[in-house]
Amino acid sequence: MNQTIQTNETAQSPQALAHDARECFSARLLSDAQYFECKSVARIIEREILYSGTFKEKLGDYAYALARSQKFDVAKAETILRDVFKASTGQSMNQMRESLVNNLDAINDDNRQQAYQSACDIGDIMENGDKLTFNRVFASQAQNLAKEFSITDVAAKRIMGDEFNKAEGSKLYDWGKELDEQFFRPQIDAEKQQRETRTSRKGRTGTNAKSNSSGRTRQRARSGPQ
Repeated sequence: MNQTIQTNETAQSPQALAHDARECFSARLLSDAQYFECKSVARIIEREILYSGTFKEKLGDYAYALARSQKFDVAKAETILRDVFKASTGQSMNQMRESLVNNLDAINDDNRQQAYQSACDIGDIMENGDKLTFNRVFASQAQNLAKEFSITDVAAKRIMGDEFNKAEGSKLYDWGKELDEQFFRPQIDAEKQQRETRTSRKGRTGTNAKSNSSGRTRQRARSGPQ
């Protein structure tokens, strides 16, 4: 089964979408400050959908917060956010959510093998990286995979974990704890030691400078006025 990624058939350029968002019915009545606030919230909700596939809770929270600071009620705030979101992305919140669900149903064996490889690559990335935790790298790998497969980050994480567990006979998160101890913790300890060493050297330098200054002061005092 080949993966079929759903796309918006009437896809527009980012510039066209930005213009449509500003000129949609709800946004046309807003001041620039109100519009940019709503647009920012719409982007936050979009990221939540891409991450978890949900939006209602975050939409409700932000609609309430927006209404509290503006001269309209929660229902109107929610309508504005939905309209700005649709005009900005070319699809409604629910349409975006449903497309991600449908794409998840199209995941095939090749995709799962790729997910397993992405999980295995976490070790190399942490080993060659600079103070990277397992959770950080895991999230990054999942996000990249989610973009490629057009699924949620959460779904990508789940697939990576399932495929790793199946192939390795152990849990991905258990391996992650080992990786943190093997690569992240030594780097943090080394950095801490370096900071302590620098602090100690600065302390000794300051003490020596103060001691030398005091010695010169005493010498001038013994010598009397020049």
